[in-house]
Amino acid sequence: MQCPLLYRFRVIDRLPEKPSEAATRGTLVHAVLERLFDAPAGERTAPRARALVPGQWDRLRESRPELAELFADDPDGQRLARWLGEAERLVERWFTLEDPTRLEPAERELFVEAELESGPRLRGIIDRVDVAPTGEVRIVDYKTGKAPRPEYAEGALFQMKFYALVVWRLKGVVPRRLQLVYLGSGEVRTYDPVLADLERVERRLRALWDAICEATESGEWRPRPTKLCGWCDHQAHCPEFGGTPPPYPLPVRARESGAVPQGRMGAD
Repeated sequence: MQCPLLYRFRVIDRLPEKPSEAATRGTLVHAVLERLFDAPAGERTAPRARALVPGQWDRLRESRPELAELFADDPDGQRLARWLGEAERLVERWFTLEDPTRLEPAERELFVEAELESGPRLRGIIDRVDVAPTGEVRIVDYKTGKAPRPEYAEGALFQMKFYALVVWRLKGVVPRRLQLVYLGSGEVRTYDPVLADLERVERRLRALWDAICEATESGEWRPRPTKLCGWCDHQAHCPEFGGTPPPYPLPVRARESGAVPQGRMGAD
């Protein structure tokens, strides 16, 4: 949805991407918030959460050795110390938005998977699932960035509706609430979905899957320039920046007679 060509680079070509400080900090904060619930309710405090940050960072580096390059040019450790301090502040801010002593998540970092009748197979990892005594389900997702302006909020909400669709397909239950916790700006945004929402998402996903299948067979993956291009690792391979994609690694369906070449407009 963000960029078809980026999808090709990541999923088909499997081009490597450098780890980023922002994304890695998000992974670290998620790990701390997940581990905090291992403690009894009364011990889920902000100081305890802060104290978890260094140990979780060590575990993360052990599981992903490539992260060592993030601070390879930081011999005195000052940049790493600032980065860890930012992670600690995000963790602390969470306590102003939710009270973990009153929460007992039914699931944390829950892997979910469901296959639609006509394809595709949907997979995701839900940060937290809360289940009320009445059986109502709340899906919670932590975001370490700032809440987007309303005109840009649809992307994050679509992700939550995606999770809700998978849960509905697996459990036959429409989640009562979808909750986005933005630690960067200290905001909580909620949405209460209805069945019609999930049916619309399912139709959209089917159309997206059809487009993916078509592009896979034709080899035509078009770039979609946005402001996010500035953070893309693949500018050297992108035509929008004067680059050339690597040779397409999959068989390509023969172009039909009269088809318009990629990037050109046909006559009306």
